[in-house]
Amino acid sequence: MNNKIFNAIWIVAIVVFLASLIFIMSVSYSYFSGVQLKQLKTEAELASQGVTMSGLDYLNSLEAKDYRITWIASDGMVLFDNEADTNDMENHLEREEIREALADGYGESVRYSNTRSDKQLYSAIRLSDGSVLRLSNVQRAVWTLLFGFAQPICFVILIAFVLSLVLASRVSKRILEPINSINPDDPMQHIDEEEYREIAPLLRRIQSQNEQLKQDQKEIEKAALIRQEFTANVSHELKTPLHAISGYAELLENEMVKEEDIKPFASKIRGESSRMTKLVEDIIDLTRLDNGGDEMKWEDCDLYRIAENAVDSLEVAATALGVEVTVDGSDATTRAIPQLIYSIVYNLCDNAIKYNHSGGSVQVRVQQTSYNIVLSVKDTGIGIPEESRERIFERFYRVDKSRSKEVGGTGLGLSIVKHAVIIHNGKIEVKSKLGEGTEMIVTIPK
Repeated sequence: MNNKIFNAIWIVAIVVFLASLIFIMSVSYSYFSGVQLKQLKTEAELASQGVTMSGLDYLNSLEAKDYRITWIASDGMVLFDNEADTNDMENHLEREEIREALADGYGESVRYSNTRSDKQLYSAIRLSDGSVLRLSNVQRAVWTLLFGFAQPICFVILIAFVLSLVLASRVSKRILEPINSINPDDPMQHIDEEEYREIAPLLRRIQSQNEQLKQDQKEIEKAALIRQEFTANVSHELKTPLHAISGYAELLENEMVKEEDIKPFASKIRGESSRMTKLVEDIIDLTRLDNGGDEMKWEDCDLYRIAENAVDSLEVAATALGVEVTVDGSDATTRAIPQLIYSIVYNLCDNAIKYNHSGGSVQVRVQQTSYNIVLSVKDTGIGIPEESRERIFERFYRVDKSRSKEVGGTGLGLSIVKHAVIIHNGKIEVKSKLGEGTEMIVTIPK
């Protein structure tokens, strides 16, 4: 960055210097051309006095190597020229400076001379007899002026280059010094200092980024801890049914089970296998949800119909536990992931049935508002203690561990619900009274 600033300052300084030099040379050239023309006029006035007094003799005796002298009659015929044969010269009556001199007494012009083959300055004065005396000399080219100033110009350019390098280096370092002095870990310590006023937005941005990085670091550490705990919990949850299956199988293998106990043992093995299968399925679902459900397809679906299907799937389990499940509401169509919506309803209803009591009820309601779709699952179950309401969505968290093992819960259902709601940009609210029941309210934007 220092090199970029240095190069920018140095280039700007050189460009400004060269532009200034060109401007000065242009002004100087115009000035010296004016001076040259005034000098030529003065010389012409002096020569006109000599011609008036002595006529042609004066012109013949005059040595003027730097000037071309031409004497023109009032009719435009050339009477004298110190550099050309008058017989070969054309009539000068139409020349600009001659016409002005005949009309006003004095005329001047700048033009290319066919006789001299160069650019000439002309100054003409009308004499008392009506003739015109004209003096001319070569107009100096800009390169002539530049060549005359070559030595001082080169010296000035050299000094300008050196000064530009030194000043560019010092200015770039001065500009970057406050930036290089910023403490990235604590940029706000300079916010009130004068030299940092212009970069105050940068300091605030750095501070904001630092805070964001710290937050991200906390989130990463939290995620790592959750994964670590999740792995440990998965291992623990799988170990219990595996030990049970292994124990029952070993007893059957060694023929240590009575004939009448074989069927109950097989039933227990099947139950533990089903529990382990459900646990694995829930883990797979959570893994997919952790990835944002990217591989799942979004489509227009009716949440009311999905709720009816989920309740139908749980009818046998609800009847076995003596719990009545009802669905009411109206059609509610939105763009969503059908399998995740089904998972939300299924898991909420499954919990409401399992943690209920015989003769209890579960009421599922789907409503549509102008902007949202609201799913409510209300039960008459055991309720959730207030201190546990913030944790029920954690993986493997159980309010009543003994009840959970009894009903066969994996402890992942509500975690799956939470992730599925987040993917749909929704929110979930818990209302519960211990011993009276719980209501889960899910709101999903249309």
